[in-house]
Amino acid sequence: MSRRGIAHVALIVRDADAMAAFYEKALGLSPMGGDGAQRDLGASGDVLLRLIADPAARPRDPAQAGLFHTAFLLPDRPAVARWLRHAAGMGLRLTGASDHGVSEALYLDDPEGNGIEIYRDRPTTDWRRDGDRVEMFTARLDLNDLASAADGVWRGAPDGTTIGHVHLQTGDLDRVEAFLTGDLSLTRSFDAPGGRWYGWDGYHHHLAANVWNSRGAGARPSGQTGLAHVALRGMAGPDRTDPFGIPFLMQE
Repeated sequence: MSRRGIAHVALIVRDADAMAAFYEKALGLSPMGGDGAQRDLGASGDVLLRLIADPAARPRDPAQAGLFHTAFLLPDRPAVARWLRHAAGMGLRLTGASDHGVSEALYLDDPEGNGIEIYRDRPTTDWRRDGDRVEMFTARLDLNDLASAADGVWRGAPDGTTIGHVHLQTGDLDRVEAFLTGDLSLTRSFDAPGGRWYGWDGYHHHLAANVWNSRGAGARPSGQTGLAHVALRGMAGPDRTDPFGIPFLMQE
């Protein structure tokens, strides 16, 4: 993983207490400070998720620009397997489970409808490349085989847990690509119908964008739950906002 990447994601939420409890119990994130207006959670001493309370916010509109999912990268396959067994024990409902070639990924939603991915990367030596492009695909993930890799019980997000990538939904792929490859210096690494993926320093992707639900959407309206900002590590310069109103905070 390169030094450049995702530092944390901030969400506007209606019920900060309930949402913090979910991320602590379901994902094993640790509380890292805050008050009634803001709650920080993370792992390995780093803030990964910031919850900004706004009880009056309108529920997110899935057709608007914003968050598709936040992807929490676990350090290895046994960790994902432990989490899968934990999720089953909690009765969490998965929305998907996919083998992407470069990774194995599990999907679910939080109580306010924000998408979540839990995944692990395969060794970079196993990734298939063609120049800057990284071959990815979506195939069925064998959950029984994955669960068999568990080497113990889930005891919270393990050391080394990070946000591996953030997937956005946007109104226009060409407009957002100009921002991602220009303002943020990302390289386009993969594309598929309705979606494009971008990374720094050879990673399969740190940011992705799609129009599957949001084609033609304008700037993200204020006063809604959902994505507040994405903080990027290893990035200098002023904060930036994409063409659809998503703020990106630069952290060196």
